[in-house]
Amino acid sequence: MSQHPVPSKIAAFFDVDNTLVPGTAIEVRFFHYLRRQGIVGWMDAARSLGYLLQHMPPVSLHPLRERKLYLEGKRPETIEPLADAFVQRDIRPLVSRAAVARMEEHQRSDHHVVFITGCPEFLIAPLAKFLGVETIFCAQPDLDETGAYTGHLVLPVPYGEGKRLLVEEFAHERGLNLKDCFAYGDSPGDVDILLSVGHPLVVNPIRGMDRVAARYHWPVVRWE
Repeated sequence: MSQHPVPSKIAAFFDVDNTLVPGTAIEVRFFHYLRRQGIVGWMDAARSLGYLLQHMPPVSLHPLRERKLYLEGKRPETIEPLADAFVQRDIRPLVSRAAVARMEEHQRSDHHVVFITGCPEFLIAPLAKFLGVETIFCAQPDLDETGAYTGHLVLPVPYGEGKRLLVEEFAHERGLNLKDCFAYGDSPGDVDILLSVGHPLVVNPIRGMDRVAARYHWPVVRWE
């Protein structure tokens, strides 16, 4: 009688920006790439800055995580091929070797490897495919009735509590005990999922995350 493999009950949740890919956020790099390509103009940048000034406490960029004004009116068939080419050329070489080694450890152990990030799907999907990661939770740009980007995102946005909700839903669907699971993140937006799992790790801490790690006695590593 043949035996079916027992589904894994452990997952490893990886943030991407400055965790898997150290340094400047992928979407910021892509925005500048679109400017160089002439797809995004200074007016798009000015509108984004104006929206930020209207909706922020001064130290927060969260409003720009929820609104993507530089995409408004543009079409996926224009943006997605550019995103794929950008990821292949500019982002793949930046992926941390230490992060890849850790992912491969989880994959060899038959753990679910999951990317969870506020970066748009059109930037994460080609990176996940290259790295052999099948499950991604990322920002989903909203489309209007003509198929163009509205500049809004489909909720929940994978940031902060939104990340926690997505992780809990995934764990419920797969029958996972989060206390057996792993999470990797670099910033305050990852605190919720780091608190949710039994094996949190802070990577390349920014925006006071080193102090948060010390408060919760979380280990800290530098993946360059």
